[in-house]
Amino acid sequence: MIPTEVIEMLFDTLDSLTTLCESLTEDEWKTQTECPGWSVQDNISHIIGTERMLQGLPASTHQSPTFDWVKNPIGGFNENEVDERRAKLGAEVLTEFKELVALRKETLDASGDDYFGREMMTPTGPGTMADFLDIRVLDIWVHEQDIRRAIDRPGNNDSPAAAHTIGRLIRTLPIVVGKRAKTPDGESVVIHITEPIRRLVPIGVKNGRAEFLSELPANPLVMIDMDSDTFVRLANGRCTPAQCSDDISIVGDTELGKAIVNNFGMMI
Repeated sequence: MIPTEVIEMLFDTLDSLTTLCESLTEDEWKTQTECPGWSVQDNISHIIGTERMLQGLPASTHQSPTFDWVKNPIGGFNENEVDERRAKLGAEVLTEFKELVALRKETLDASGDDYFGREMMTPTGPGTMADFLDIRVLDIWVHEQDIRRAIDRPGNNDSPAAAHTIGRLIRTLPIVVGKRAKTPDGESVVIHITEPIRRLVPIGVKNGRAEFLSELPANPLVMIDMDSDTFVRLANGRCTPAQCSDDISIVGDTELGKAIVNNFGMMI
């Protein structure tokens, strides 16, 4: 089945990112972001590398130096693509990006069920091209927000792609609440994500397993409030709980709340 909504979100985000980048000065292109080790330009280079791979184009033969922010083979692949483009002007990288976005749109528009159902490895394990594109919406939108924060031009944080991203990140919260933070059996917590994307997420632990609850618990051990931008930053390792503390409210069992927030890192 063709994932029409996912494709629309993907290109809405790519279009938003293109418009933003068309206005950048060279200094802004080289501005460091909260994504460890990466400038604004590096974020775009990373997107280029992954989209080239999905398009079936050859990977870079460049070998990046060893950096301490590279933690795994996927990170190494990403860094090769990023480092190859570091000496270029931002405008050069943008030209490559725009040409590749146009090519990807042409490919996806012309493809049918066989293409989107093709089995492949995704960042979360075995899946299909459709599964990979679902993750691409998250990845590209998160990097757009990295860029916007770095140059202080907020925007596109209440879009369908934003809601999609937060929905995917919420899936990991039972692991955070149960396995990582060790919420006691029989107890519950509520995580309240406020504007611009609003979600109320009750999670309970039963027989040692945390799971989403269909209703708000009467007496949760702790209630944690934060806006959706802070939620995304924490989940993607863009800030530590201490750095984001002014934007986080913990009511109830403070120690459990801190344990949950301290284990929010969800993305590789």
